[in-house]
Amino acid sequence: MNDQEPDTRKSRGKDPRDEVLFGLENQREKLLLALSDMHYLLNKDYPPRATLALVGNRYRLRHRQILAVQGMACSAKDIERRKLKEVAADSIQGKTIYLDGFNIVIILETLLSGGYVFRGLDGCYRDISSVHGSYKRVRQTEDVLITLGNALHELGTERVIWIFDAPVSNSGRLKTLCYETAKEQGFSWEVYLDNAPDKYLIAENRLIASSDAWVLNGCYEWFNLASFIINHVLDNSGIMNIIDHSNKQLLLFMLLIIDIAKGL
Repeated sequence: MNDQEPDTRKSRGKDPRDEVLFGLENQREKLLLALSDMHYLLNKDYPPRATLALVGNRYRLRHRQILAVQGMACSAKDIERRKLKEVAADSIQGKTIYLDGFNIVIILETLLSGGYVFRGLDGCYRDISSVHGSYKRVRQTEDVLITLGNALHELGTERVIWIFDAPVSNSGRLKTLCYETAKEQGFSWEVYLDNAPDKYLIAENRLIASSDAWVLNGCYEWFNLASFIINHVLDNSGIMNIIDHSNKQLLLFMLLIIDIAKGL
């Protein structure tokens, strides 16, 4: 199985290789161990790229598994830094929120089309899709926009400003779809294309919604919108394509502490 072959799917659902890579219990356990090692080494200030390569080689991870571990892992310092700037759902009423457009939309498109999403140690959900310079609308796109719009309306946001990557092909079409959806549903949205959206999002004292690690580290404050949608809006009780190792991770660290204590 060559999991580095180009992805020729027309939707953002499961890659044919993903049932083996993420659906099997032994593979999920392997991801847990890799994630634990990655977190430990990052806490020791090992370089992220070298750490990822080391962990990937140790557990013989395939390319898509490495992407998943990369998205879930971060250091304790990063977790603390992000938590200090995170705002609760009841704190965004009456505020302006800037959405990291492709980031938020693609995560939810992936989930609703049956693709795997992964809960990071910082509480953010991430996918392993990529627009690769070109975005293609899928069947779930409009449903995602409506779901987001309704949720933000219920949360009482005053202004919703979408920011999309201008260099990405078809970003203009998605901007048009956002405005069409807003008009049909009665959402008050502003949609902009920017050549450097990550830098735009972290500028000034903006409240943003994103799961991009670089953006979260650099922003003024943020709301975990994708997590709110997944955990409080969608009925995910029967969804099997969410990889969440948070509880097992805590257990693993407890066992590690016990082992260290025994050696003292």
